Amino acid sequence: MANILVVGPHPDDQELGMGGTIIRLVEQGHNVLILDITNGEPTPYGSLEEREKEWTLAAKILGAPRQLLGLKNREVIHTLDARHAVASIIRKHQAEIIFLPFEEDAHPDHRAVTRIVEDARFDAKLTKIDLPGEPIYPRWMIYYYCTHLRWVANPTFCIDITEQMEKKIDAIKAYHTQFVVPEKNRPIVDWLRSMNAYMGSRIGVPYAEPFFTKEPLGLTSLGNLVGL
Repeated sequence: MANILVVGPHPDDQELGMGGTIIRLVEQGHNVLILDITNGEPTPYGSLEEREKEWTLAAKILGAPRQLLGLKNREVIHTLDARHAVASIIRKHQAEIIFLPFEEDAHPDHRAVTRIVEDARFDAKLTKIDLPGEPIYPRWMIYYYCTHLRWVANPTFCIDITEQMEKKIDAIKAYHTQFVVPEKNRPIVDWLRSMNAYMGSRIGVPYAEPFFTKEPLGLTSLGNLVGL
């Protein structure tokens, strides 16, 4: 089984973008760690104390441990210190696969996190550097979609989350102050279900999550392709 790191700018980004896949990976026995770059505060709704309870509950539903890096929400920038902080987590977890936000996004934090993680992948392999853990170069970088842009993803591949969809929704609704209390945010859950249904229709299943890769993925067979 693989060591997998799922990086998000704020708590709830991973749930929205790939919550079903996280659940599925955990069910398959992979060692998944969720890394939040910021705590997501301030936001229009809720407090830090409420948000911490929410992201803890969401992680419990997903079945994976969660760690907070601690950069400042709304002020994430690409720096050497930020790169090395993420590289340290990569090395400690010995991450072989990293999931990170797709790079095209309206939110500056999201764009910055993508670049930080991409560069941290390289930093994590370096020797003669003051970082904890053994050097490692994660083999796969896979981008998930949690974008503020109003466009439909054109993914490299999709993962069937039909059996995990309802649990994904539960994890999102764990963020009560973000998606349940604010009336204007409640449609997000329905929109997300529709989007995952659309992605599912593209591969012939009820629900799926989209992903993108810049590098080719390696397969040993076609046996796990949906429909074969």
